[in-house]
Amino acid sequence: MTIRKPVIFCDFDGTITVNDNIIAIMKHFQPEGWEELVNGVIDQSITIQEGVGGMFRLLPSSSKDEIVQFALNNMKIRDGFQQLLDMCRAENIEFLVTSGGIDFFVYPTLQPFGIAPEQIFCNESNFTGDQIEILWPHACDPDCPSQGCGMCKTAIIRRYPADQYHRILIGDSVTDFAGAQLVDTVFARSHLVDKCRELGMPFYEYHDFHDVIRKLKEIHLVGDKA
Repeated sequence: MTIRKPVIFCDFDGTITVNDNIIAIMKHFQPEGWEELVNGVIDQSITIQEGVGGMFRLLPSSSKDEIVQFALNNMKIRDGFQQLLDMCRAENIEFLVTSGGIDFFVYPTLQPFGIAPEQIFCNESNFTGDQIEILWPHACDPDCPSQGCGMCKTAIIRRYPADQYHRILIGDSVTDFAGAQLVDTVFARSHLVDKCRELGMPFYEYHDFHDVIRKLKEIHLVGDKA
């Protein structure tokens, strides 16, 4: 029997960070029409790509510096994140950030943690036009049921075959719903808890990354090196 290697797919907004940064930006700058778009994403009446792209198109590119500064100043990392990374390095577990967030706040926030750029998957931004345009470098593959993820988490997960990897997802919201149905082990909070319960899917609820570390040890996916 082949021993499958653990791999972690970790969300950013509301997971690595305490708050959802896109929502925080919209609440702070209050562009007209943003609430309708975010509600459409949450109730899945529009795709994530349509909603996130539409929200940022409500903001002028001339506000770039103010928006970037607000996002970075507003950032708070969830407790235990550094310890989770330390554990992954000690155990030689691949750790990937799979985020529906945007490059201008994802990369600067993660830079101090020494996470290599090739371990980070997120959306990109273009401030050259009158309005902010979001770019989608990690599009859905043909097997994605949504075909509008923006940053397609299931496409990234499928690069790690189920017969070779024990796939672990850590997330909190609508961008994690499809991925949670694909992996072996789910760590959930917030909206993802509700969705897992609705679908009858097994999951472990977490409040911080110390919870995740303890459970990974308890279910013997990692040793005691961390």
